[in-house]
Amino acid sequence: MYNRSNEKNLLILHEDNHIIVINKRCGDIVQGDKTGDTPLLDYVKKYIKIKYKKPGDVFLGTVHRIDRPTSGAVIFAKTSKALTRLNKMLVDKEIKKTYWAIVKNIPKNEIGIINSWLKKNPKNNKSTSYTKQVKESKESILEYKIIKHLDNYCLLEINLKTGRHHQIRCQLSSIGSSIKGDLKYGAKRSNKDGGINLHSRKIEFIHPVSKKNIKLSCPTPKDPLWDSCL
Repeated sequence: MYNRSNEKNLLILHEDNHIIVINKRCGDIVQGDKTGDTPLLDYVKKYIKIKYKKPGDVFLGTVHRIDRPTSGAVIFAKTSKALTRLNKMLVDKEIKKTYWAIVKNIPKNEIGIINSWLKKNPKNNKSTSYTKQVKESKESILEYKIIKHLDNYCLLEINLKTGRHHQIRCQLSSIGSSIKGDLKYGAKRSNKDGGINLHSRKIEFIHPVSKKNIKLSCPTPKDPLWDSCL
């Protein structure tokens, strides 16, 4: 079960008239789902409404999502202009996202590329990795490098070349390096907070309106293992 005691205290990485970037805690959902839990989107709307004393509904668009057990940077658009432009930037791969993952089994290569075909199963909300194309699968590519060896784990830095359902989790599992706490993809034990050690660490993009370069580094969760990575 997720520890959601501090879910209403937003961790804001950047805010201006057009965008707001939040450091999502593991356990938060970005948008509403079948659980009925209050999504991060609604908490950010409430924050904007109170801070700026806005009457009526607050416009806020979700630019991208990260998995519920994952932590890190999430971009929201405060204006329709920003949302339209950011959505196009996402499709055109102009938003660079870098992830950190803590894994138990060290990959054979210090630096590597995983290129496989992922197929999503909606029934169990899980993806499967294949070495060749199968029906309804999508080619999936990521680059990783080991950036730190820990006592019983290692820290990977990951750059996605494609954005697929559970891509990092599934592809790391496919090479025997499941993410710590990720029971769905092969970890032996869960984490106490219900999350997994996957974190959206850095995000970089050109501001959709001002055209300034936005480059953000997202603090890791407060945890002894994450602290040892810094």
